[in-house]
Parts: sequence; C-alpha cells; structure tokens
Amino acid sequence: MGSEPPSSPQVVEDGAEEDEEELSGGEEADLRSSSGRGSLLTRRGITLRVLLKDGLVEPGDGVLAIHYLGKNFVGDLLNDGKIRWVETGQIFNSPSAWATHCKRLVNPAKKSGCGWASVRYRGQKLVQYKTTWLHKYQPSADMSLVSEEEEDEDEEEGKTAVQADEKNKNTKPGLHDVVVSRRTDRERIPVRYCTLGTRDAARDPHTLVELSAFSAINRFQPFNVAVSSNVLLLMDFHCHLTTSEVVGYLGGRWDTNTQLLTVLRAFPCRTRLADKDSASAVEEEICQNLFLRGLSLVGWYHSHPRGPALPSLQDIDSQMDHQLRLQGSNNGFQPCLGIICGPYYHGNQGVASTITPFWVVPPPEQRPNDYGIPVAVEVTYVQDNFLTSDVLNEMMLLVDYYRAAPDLVQFNQYWCPDTTMMDKIKGSLSCHAPKDQAYSQILEHVYSQLSNMQ
Repeated sequence: MGSEPPSSPQVVEDGAEEDEEELSGGEEADLRSSSGRGSLLTRRGITLRVLLKDGLVEPGDGVLAIHYLGKNFVGDLLNDGKIRWVETGQIFNSPSAWATHCKRLVNPAKKSGCGWASVRYRGQKLVQYKTTWLHKYQPSADMSLVSEEEEDEDEEEGKTAVQADEKNKNTKPGLHDVVVSRRTDRERIPVRYCTLGTRDAARDPHTLVELSAFSAINRFQPFNVAVSSNVLLLMDFHCHLTTSEVVGYLGGRWDTNTQLLTVLRAFPCRTRLADKDSASAVEEEICQNLFLRGLSLVGWYHSHPRGPALPSLQDIDSQMDHQLRLQGSNNGFQPCLGIICGPYYHGNQGVASTITPFWVVPPPEQRPNDYGIPVAVEVTYVQDNFLTSDVLNEMMLLVDYYRAAPDLVQFNQYWCPDTTMMDKIKGSLSCHAPKDQAYSQILEHVYSQLSNMQ
C-alpha cells in the first residue's frame, strides 16, 4: 500500500477459488445457449463479465470499493470484467481475488475474501447485482446460492465489531463524558419494553428498545418542547458526515411558568467517539458558548448511522443520568431532551433522516431494578426565518474536522441505485429549510466543500 503502480500491471489470482471461477467466452456462451439465456447458471457462473455484457454494471474508474476493519480500498472496473486496484495498479481476475488480497493486508489470518459480499459497486454490494441478474434471467434459480456468501461475510464482520464493543462496554457516557461506544452495522431488531424485565448483566447493552407513549403508561407528558429548524439542520448535517456515531449537546431555555423547553442551538462535539483526552476541552468550549449566548444545557443528541433511531439499553441509562444531573442541587424539575438521528438506515422513508426525541421515565418504585421506560416526546418544530452565521460556521468547522477522517462518508458514492450520498444529504437537510429560500444557495458552498473532500 502506498507504492507506485507497476509499469506492467500484475495480475493477481489469489482467492479466486473462494468465490467464483472465471469462465472463458466459450463457456459463457455454452451456459446461455439452450433457452435464450441458457441453462440455469450457478452462482460460480455469474461473473463480472456476465454482468457487464448484460448491462447491469458498467466499467469505470473508482466504482468499486472495499471497507474492511476501518480500511478503505478503491478499484477500477475494467472492460473485460477484471479489477484494477487504484493504489498499486495491480489487476485482479475476480472480486474474491481482490477482496482476499486487500483483507490479508489488514488481517494476515484472513483465509478468503467473500468477494461478492465484500466488494461494492457504486455503494451497493456486488451480490445484489448477482441477485438482480438471476431474478431477471433465471427466475427459477435458488436465491440461497447467492445469499450465503453475504451471510458468511456479515457474520464475520459482526463478530469483529462485537469484539471491539466488548472492550468499551464498561465505558458509560455521561453528561460530562462524550464517549459513545461504537455499535455494529448489523441489523438490530428492537424489542418491546415489557419483554425486558429485571436488569440482566448478560443482556447486550446495545439492544434497541421500542418507545412507549406517555398515555400507554398512564402518564401525561410533563413538559412541552419546541425545537428550532436550525437545530435539526445542523444536527442532521453532523450525523451525515461519518459512518461512525457522533454526539452533541443542545442549548436552550426552560420556562418553569409555561413548562416549555425551547431548544435553540445544537453544539456538535468535534471529537473522536472514544477520545477522552480531547472530550474535556470540547465540553469546556461548548459550556463557554452556552454562557456567552445566555443559554442553558437542555439535552443531547447522538446518531445511529445505519440503524433505527431508537434508544439502546445503554442510551436509556445515559439519558436517565443526564436527566438526574440537570435537576441540579435544588432537586427542582428541569427536563433533559434526548434526540437520536438515524441518517443512513434503509428502513427510513425516502432520503430524510429519522429524528427521534425521547425521554426516560424511571421504573416503578416497587421494581427499582428494572430499566427506565423510554417514551416518545411530542415536539413542536419551529421554522427559522433564515440560516444563521453561527450554524454555517459550525458546518464548516465540521467539514474541516472530518476532512481526513477514515470514516468520512463518500458523497460521490450511491445511497441507492438512483441517489448519491450527496443527493441524500441535500434531500434530508431540505426538510429543515428556513423560510428564506436563499438558504439553498448558501449551502451550495458547504456542499462543494464536501465534494472536494472525496
């Protein structure tokens, strides 16, 4: 890695036997010969060359990518279905050969690459294009043949992520500790609160919990909430920039007479998620900004980059801690709002992020060892008149902070077949538009900076 491309490209075949066999043109023709598209192709018969010939993919520079254990690899798809690794110029006969080679650089113990599940074409796994081909040309094919590679790969990646989480699971985020442990990208199915029962140390702290309604627990929402659209815009922008979790604080005012919590500013934490050394300095800067603006700390937000915007057991405990701290020494009531933003969850409706305000009701006194009850908070969203210079400045500071980050979202890649990541973030932010429509022209400068980061 980092070496100059060789003058005569080296063809690497290592790993090809793990995934698919390259077929000669005659063999491909034989497979297609008997019934229009030929007899039923096995998964090994569907190669990149087949997908190219049938127009499901197109050759291009930098259209292939591998993300493995925090490392990114980019490849060109050539006209003959081979892959050229951009960094070294090496030529690989198949996705598996390239994936195995790259993964062994990061993890020498890696035995195979699971290429069709590991390599992405314009943001989507190649195995999805293989499935599309079979649906189109061989509808009677056994889809399990296509999916088993993907399951194997996801299983391995999931184990790796869980192992990383185990190292940090005793790190509990608090109001004065911005550490939020990373979570796996594997799908987590939310559970109902009533199924949790008493606390269990063996239960995964990243278990997601469905929100209850105040009415479902015979309560009234004890406060009203109004949130500025500029708060949502800056928070949503922050959460879109990286594939890792982010965290930030919310500033505003609490009116005890009207019982109204007004959220006026978002303060993104420009720090790595587990970087305790910089956390205190970041928090001190946010405290000064709150003081200078005459605002109080009224809540916090964080992201679930690829998962549902629902609280985990760890989030529930953190939110309860925040609520207790904000009550202050006089033990008076002041609400603390928690917000979860899910920017890249494919279960969202359209390109808009799911944004979930929540609060935690303590467990019943007779069941003190139960988890707190996460409840949905009804919020009034207030449309700002214009985009403030403070918000724009924060956005540019975030761009500068994540510019060289290894987990920066690649905005030139595709979120879905007809929508790029750039289209995704623009569409989501437009949901928080101020009344002055000039905001879109103002944001074009920010978007151009994101494009230049790729």
